[in-house]
Order: sequence, then structure tokens, then C-alpha cells
Amino acid sequence: MVIEPKVREFICTTAHPDGCRENVMRQIEYTKKLGNTEGPKKVLIIGSSTGYGLASRITATYACNASTLGIMFEKPAAPPRRTATPGWYNTKTFEEIAQADGYYAKTINGDAFSEKVKLETIDIIKKDLGKIDMVIYSLAAPRRTLGDGTVYSSTLKTVEQDFTNKSLNLKDNSISEATIHPASEEEITATVKVMGGEDWMDWMKALSEADVLEPNAETVAYSYIGPKLTYPVYYNGTIGIAKKHLYDTSLQINKDFSHKGIHAYISVNKALVTQASSAIPIVPLYMAILYKVMKDKNLHEGCIEQINRLFREKLNCGCPVVDKEGRIRLDDYEMNEDIQSQVMEYWDQVNSENINQLADMTGYWDDFYHMFGFRFDDVDYTKDVTLE
Repeated sequence: MVIEPKVREFICTTAHPDGCRENVMRQIEYTKKLGNTEGPKKVLIIGSSTGYGLASRITATYACNASTLGIMFEKPAAPPRRTATPGWYNTKTFEEIAQADGYYAKTINGDAFSEKVKLETIDIIKKDLGKIDMVIYSLAAPRRTLGDGTVYSSTLKTVEQDFTNKSLNLKDNSISEATIHPASEEEITATVKVMGGEDWMDWMKALSEADVLEPNAETVAYSYIGPKLTYPVYYNGTIGIAKKHLYDTSLQINKDFSHKGIHAYISVNKALVTQASSAIPIVPLYMAILYKVMKDKNLHEGCIEQINRLFREKLNCGCPVVDKEGRIRLDDYEMNEDIQSQVMEYWDQVNSENINQLADMTGYWDDFYHMFGFRFDDVDYTKDVTLE
């Protein structure tokens, strides 16, 4: 079949295997060109198939020569009509290339929140790797099911009061106003359950009790803060409360496992186009303007550039570069005063008529389609593809 993107606002329901392969190959080639660096040698990536998790797996492998075990929750194709999810194609490509290059690369496809996947992971580590020296927690899931069957779903809402501001209409790239309403206490609790640090702690407890962590192992979870402009919907919204719980969990991990020398860090990364971020009113417009400003100043980074900088410059072989709260700041370019000043100047001016001058709409949509394997110049999208 000829695979075309089927997009409804921030959702694409198809993925192109050749385009996903191109996406992975480009990230591998970028990392290889930077050469090797000191770093972990046996890495578990929880949430390894897209975005920052995939970039972490590629960087650990091709920058640090590490063996990697990935956890993903992806769907294979259902011929003749439904393609696989992007992460399925990404992982298939990564494993093929990494194994051909002589690296250990294995993946578990299942619910990372479940005890079953945790036990399966521990069994594989014991059998294949012995012990691991790094755990990357890059899980991005809309819901979480507990062992007793209780389901929690995350929400993208404010807390306490409505928030109204400019927003990007993804249907036609026009500017309008959007209002985000406050969440209930139940929605806040559910969002923390899904996106907070509880499951990260569960993973570290399980791995520690099974004795599959090397002494002085490190664990890193990814987060975001953003500018004051987005505080009502992000930093002070339901997601922000969950991310604060994630940060508090890093402190608790350091306390609970200090006797084993385990160190936990939060890496605050920059704003990038993801399915989750595209779903938040107001945020996509901020990102499109941010892309414009950072590209004009030659400071823009995608996932692979960010994570290479994390491994090569920030983690620093057991002596990470952190802020006064102990967080690694990969958002340092984004939050630079000159960058934010220019972003806010454009924000005040932007409207439906001048959006293409003040925001990088081409870059925004290229990143969106690239997530699903589309809009790569080197891929023939007219070719008939057999779904496996």
C-alpha cells in the first residue's frame, strides 16, 4: 500500500516504515560523527521508542558503546490497512542497525507500569547483562493501570482558575484565543499517578532489590519547566504538579539508595514538538515562535542534539553539571534571557497574518511529521509498501 499521513489536529494515525528508518539513521549518523565519549556501558531505557528515550538509546550506544535494554509499548502493523506505530518501526530499525554494528540491543514490548514487565526486565538483565549502570526514565503515557485494575488518566489543565491566551489553530495555522479550565482534585491526583515519580521509584526499588544495579549507578528522568508564559498550563498546571512530584522522587531515590551509591537526577529539557505538547492549547504557538528565534540564533536543538549534549557535557562521568536544586538544565539555551526576550516580543506581535514571519511553522510541522516518518526528502512516499 502507499502510506500517506492521516492527521487530525495533533494526532497522526499512520506511520511510514521507510521514513521512521530514515529518522533513526539520521540520529545514529549525527551521534557517530561526534565520536565516542566516556559514559555508561549497560543502560536500561524505560520509554525507549520515540523522542528523548530513543535519542538516549542511540546516544548511549553510539557515543558510549553501551549495551541497551529498552522498554516500549507499541503496536505492530495490522495488514492490510493499519500501519504499526512509529515507535515500532523506530525500534525495529535501531535493533537491526545496532546489532549489525556489534552492539547488544534488546527490547521488551509491554506496559512499563506493570509488575510483569519489571520482572521480565530483571530476568533479562540477570541473564544478558549481569548488572546495569544507568536507568533512563523517559516514559510518556496518557494513562496508567495499577495491579488491582484501577486506571488513572492524565489531564492537561490548569489548577484553581481559567487561563486564556493566544493559541495556534493546528487545522489552518491561524491564531485565536483558547481557554484552559482548571482540573478537579481527582484529575490532579490521576495526573500525578501517571506522570509523577511513583513508577520511577517502583522501578528503582525493583531493580535494587533484585541486585541488578551496579554500585554508583545513575538514573535520569526527563522533565520540562518552560517560561512564565506557559506556567499556568504547564509548570503550575496539572503536568507541572506531576513534574514536581517527579523531582521530589529524585530526592527520595538519592536518600533511600545512598548506601548503594545510586544517584538520581532530573534533566530539564527544552520544548520540542511531541504528540503530548501538540495537544496543549497555547504551547504549540510558543514552540513555533521559539523555533524561529533559536534557529535565527543558531541555538536550536532537537532530541538527538539535546541528549548528546546531556551525555557528553552535562552528566560528566559521575559529576553532573547541575543548578542549585540539583537539576541538569538542558533548557539553558531556551531559557537564555536574550532568547526569551525575543520570543515574548514576537508573541505580543503575532497574528494570523504575520505568523509565517514571526514563527517557524515549517519547522514545527516538519518535526510533527518526522515523528511519524513523513516529510523526509530522501524517502519515496509514492512507493508501494508491504506491511509486515
